[in-house]
Amino acid sequence: MPTRKLRPTLMDVARKAGVSRATASLVVRKSPLVSTETRAAVEAAMAELGYVYNVSAAGMRAARSRTIGVIIPNLSNPFFGVLLSGIDQVLDGAGLATFIAHSAESATKQDGFVTRMREHGADGLIVCPAAGTEPRFAEEIGAWGIPLVQVLRTVTPDQSNYVGMDQAGGMGGAVARLVELGHRRIGFVTANLHHSAHADRLNAFRTALRNNGLAPALELEIEPTHGDAAALAMDMAGRQGAPSAWICHNDVIGLGLHRGFSDAGLMPGRDVSIIGFDNVAETDLVRPGLASVATEAAEIGTLAAQMLLKRIETPGAIFERETVLTRFIERGSVGAVHDQIKGVG
Repeated sequence: MPTRKLRPTLMDVARKAGVSRATASLVVRKSPLVSTETRAAVEAAMAELGYVYNVSAAGMRAARSRTIGVIIPNLSNPFFGVLLSGIDQVLDGAGLATFIAHSAESATKQDGFVTRMREHGADGLIVCPAAGTEPRFAEEIGAWGIPLVQVLRTVTPDQSNYVGMDQAGGMGGAVARLVELGHRRIGFVTANLHHSAHADRLNAFRTALRNNGLAPALELEIEPTHGDAAALAMDMAGRQGAPSAWICHNDVIGLGLHRGFSDAGLMPGRDVSIIGFDNVAETDLVRPGLASVATEAAEIGTLAAQMLLKRIETPGAIFERETVLTRFIERGSVGAVHDQIKGVG
């Protein structure tokens, strides 16, 4: 009677590759924590021995669902689409399924999705907290033992990992360029949604003006839509003493101002200067192009996903914070002050 050949084990693979069993396990689970050379050695050993990773058995042993929940507050803003692409590239490469939810800036809707993810045993969460999210949100997720990365916004900086952006760098460059072009009355248009990024960006604007010896000419809050921003621009176009330059909380507002001023007969870059924030692809499609602050959404998403995977592997590690640099991108929507601009000051 023929002898049944024993199925190769992960320990066999580890010995063959000259690594520890833990390292071999990281490779078969597609962890990003392994170097390219080590991964190649382990995969070669797997191929030579005919080792096949039993996903079902491993999932039962580790109580892992191999699913990640991602909650985004506003899918109509193209910035978040780029952010999601960075997240998905990392998680898909690690063999994980991503479930995306749109909170629509509703903390209640956000809580409901977290409950569903908890019921289905999600391995972790990446969340850009909705406006109005209370600190208990991150505290409860931590108490449940679910790895969490807050991205772009944070409700409790010390209760989870966080990946955000340096608001000051790009904002400082934008303000400095406007001052260089002769602008002294600079307005800021932000969304009527209060969260950490809202406060950080507004503070960065005020600090940049102070650094240049200026005070804000005007600070306004509106619904963050193209239509509301366009309506604001058309109203401001007819006002004596209005700012000669505007910086916007994001490119959705910036593009709306661009359209509104254009419809009112003022050319961006010649009659009024406009700067957006995020540098989405659409900023280079309008004419003149919309100047903007690049916030590297894909890089932020990539870092958030990598940080979550590390958290899943080492749940007891100290919380980490990553900040991605921003930079000002000049386009035709900014120009020098001249006598024809309304409200030159």
